[in-house]
Amino acid sequence: MKRPLLLRGLLAASCLVALTAQAHTPYLLPISFDVQPKDTIGVDAGFTEKFFIPDVAFGATEFAIVTPEGARIPFGDIRQFKQRTVAEQKLPDEKGTYRLSTGPRLGAVFRTWERNGKTESARDPQQAMPADAKLLSHYQSLSVSEAYVTAGKPSAKALAPVGKGLEIVAITHPSDLFVNEKFEFTVQYNGKPLPNQKVSIYRSPMDLASQSTVQNVSTDADGKVALPLTKSGIYLALVRYQAAAPAGAAAPMYGNNYTLTYRVLDQ
Repeated sequence: MKRPLLLRGLLAASCLVALTAQAHTPYLLPISFDVQPKDTIGVDAGFTEKFFIPDVAFGATEFAIVTPEGARIPFGDIRQFKQRTVAEQKLPDEKGTYRLSTGPRLGAVFRTWERNGKTESARDPQQAMPADAKLLSHYQSLSVSEAYVTAGKPSAKALAPVGKGLEIVAITHPSDLFVNEKFEFTVQYNGKPLPNQKVSIYRSPMDLASQSTVQNVSTDADGKVALPLTKSGIYLALVRYQAAAPAGAAAPMYGNNYTLTYRVLDQ
């Protein structure tokens, strides 16, 4: 079935309109990347313009953990503050790698239109678009943030792709990243690779004073990235991708945001 002309037009226009309304980027940051079975794991989550200093809480979503055996368990203790969300959970008695996830968070609805040669944006659904304006973009933000932590030797089950929505699928294990090597991963949407997809790589100074640095890379024809690791530190990989929303959604498109927080160690 062909897309309606309006939806196809919005999809095309969205490639030309930057997501400036989404200046804040979601993230999930583990308190530690090295854990032990039966430890209590803690994470901070929120939206920020500088990593990892929270500005806005992530909100109420299904924070979850995928265990080394592949089971999915919820975070049992979640606290919502104005600037950040904090979640804690005692891990099971399992060695290996755990996948930590905020779960999907639906956010504001954004509209962008052009009028008299100027671009205007609105996130208030009650604000009427002028009759003589041309709609450029109309989407609802959908954010997921994840990270991996490991107890003992890294394992692979928790790295299995979800196959739904936007995600980074690690090829190189995220708990085994070292300077002078490469981090290889695939960017997928609904289980299919995204070729020529922009990925922004941020390095956090973690000193709460310096600015985060950013490096932009693109996936190849198979949706893969082989990222050289030149400096140790805490990093965040950000992917933004607009796609048609399901029937009944608050907007015709979703503005998908996916972030993966990872650590690079010196040799």
